[in-house]
Amino acid sequence: MEHLINMCIEFGAYNAGIIDVDKIPFDENLRSYCEMNYCGSYGKNYACPPGVGTAKEVIQKAKTYKMALVFQSVSTLEDSFDFEGMAEAAAEHSKTAKEILNQISKEYSDFLQLTVGECDICSECTQSEGKPCRLPDKSVSSLEAYCMNVSVLAPLCGMQYINGKDTVTYFGAFLIK
Repeated sequence: MEHLINMCIEFGAYNAGIIDVDKIPFDENLRSYCEMNYCGSYGKNYACPPGVGTAKEVIQKAKTYKMALVFQSVSTLEDSFDFEGMAEAAAEHSKTAKEILNQISKEYSDFLQLTVGECDICSECTQSEGKPCRLPDKSVSSLEAYCMNVSVLAPLCGMQYINGKDTVTYFGAFLIK
């Protein structure tokens, strides 16, 4: 499994680790943060709550997988209000996730990709139109939508959750059978 960690680093991840899914800290209470809709995606994206499923449903789905390859991206910001820098860092994280996805797809046939934020496969989610998801097999949810407590998960994978002043850290994962 060391080759998976090395592959993540090669594709631009700051750090990566592997954990058995049964050791992932799930917390159904995290769903309440989604319901507060700070990100604006609640009920507007099928990969986000409530469209992604109940907390119990997504945790049960995640637990059908054996291991998780968790990776992180860390970027420096001008200051803690550098929203443009955060957006650029998120785009870079997404680019890294796509590179990893391409390789994971070659090695594994059954996996679940999780990332940061809402699914952005389509330019606009059809949930807002009341239509079914166009690409349900490619839809990508966040770790938090799956009730993963990332602040606890990070150290279990040998990573820091906070990486210093004026930085932003994003996480992604691939759950593999």
